[in-house]
Amino acid sequence: MDYNKAALEMHESHKGKVGIVSKVEVATRDDLSTAYTPGVAEPCRKIKENPDDVYKYTFKGNMVAVVSNGTAVLGLGDIGPEAGLPVMEGKAVLFKEFGGVDAFPICIDAHDAASVIAACKAIAPTFGGINLEDIKSPECFEIEETLERELDIPVFHDDQHGTAIVVTAALINALRVVNKKMEDVHIVLNGPGAAGTAIIKMLMTAGAKDIVAVDQFGTLYKGCNSAEAHKNWLGEVTNPRQIKGGLKEALEGADVFIGVSRPGILTTELCKTMNKDAIVFAMANPTPEIMPDEAKAGGVRVMATGRSDFPNQVNNVLCFPGLFKGALSVRARDINNEMKLAAAYAIADLITDADRSEENIIPGAFDPRVAEAVANAVAKAARETGVARL
Repeated sequence: MDYNKAALEMHESHKGKVGIVSKVEVATRDDLSTAYTPGVAEPCRKIKENPDDVYKYTFKGNMVAVVSNGTAVLGLGDIGPEAGLPVMEGKAVLFKEFGGVDAFPICIDAHDAASVIAACKAIAPTFGGINLEDIKSPECFEIEETLERELDIPVFHDDQHGTAIVVTAALINALRVVNKKMEDVHIVLNGPGAAGTAIIKMLMTAGAKDIVAVDQFGTLYKGCNSAEAHKNWLGEVTNPRQIKGGLKEALEGADVFIGVSRPGILTTELCKTMNKDAIVFAMANPTPEIMPDEAKAGGVRVMATGRSDFPNQVNNVLCFPGLFKGALSVRARDINNEMKLAAAYAIADLITDADRSEENIIPGAFDPRVAEAVANAVAKAARETGVARL
């Protein structure tokens, strides 16, 4: 099937993918007077008296803003807010279809961190949460950190943490397959941008102790003097053996390779230098860092990609609908590390011991159990860590 042609036809015929559907009927004078003036004034008065009643009388409690400035859209780069709108519409569709969460796409003409922050703060009263999407690094770090600190609703950058949660879930099961432990394995991550940095943080939260990050200039280590602040931080907190060099040096004896970088950077020969029962997650899209048959030829035992035409697809749709569903259900102020880790284990644990194998380490995108399992785990963690208001 030619997905590009089909997508163009579908988007054109429907004029996009989302619209507004009324929850109430307006067929009579009484309907009109209740949905709008004069009756609507009463919930306005109640909310003025008690601002928390906005969750009782409006859609805020189940509505997420999907916000982007179009500076890092898919693999297309900085294409602008208008060109990014089809992606944000699609994200809103996935929120509803997979998690029952209402979401609205908001593409903003804002090109610096301060402008994005100001826009999100201005619209926050309308929404129960904000999903940041396709915002380039390093601005995305400052934007998320500031909004998390200054808003009382959950803010989540899916390109960072959605990816990190699903990667962690997949790695939990991959390690179960090869009978290794998170705290014992040597992990190499290629591409420490927004997603790569979040993956490293999440794996450290899950217990990983030996991670080496590699960018286009080589390994990150103490004093590597990168031009990017987050990479200097990674150099301080990772690479305990202070390995210097490139991907070749980092991969010698490694148990795990995680790629969020570019096609073809990993070779069969490099895979042969990894440890026995190696795990490779090659997630560059649409062409991964190495194709599965090439990795298997190099001795890799467990392989995952971001593609749906290979086993073990690492897909963010396994995370964000359920995560927001759970956070909204308890009116969480934040989405903290405990909630993220709970989501990862909820996804991983849906694969039973009997079903787990080299080609089955993560649920499929259409597994109906996922969103509810993630939501329940996230809500529980929110209550236990004190960020839930219900």
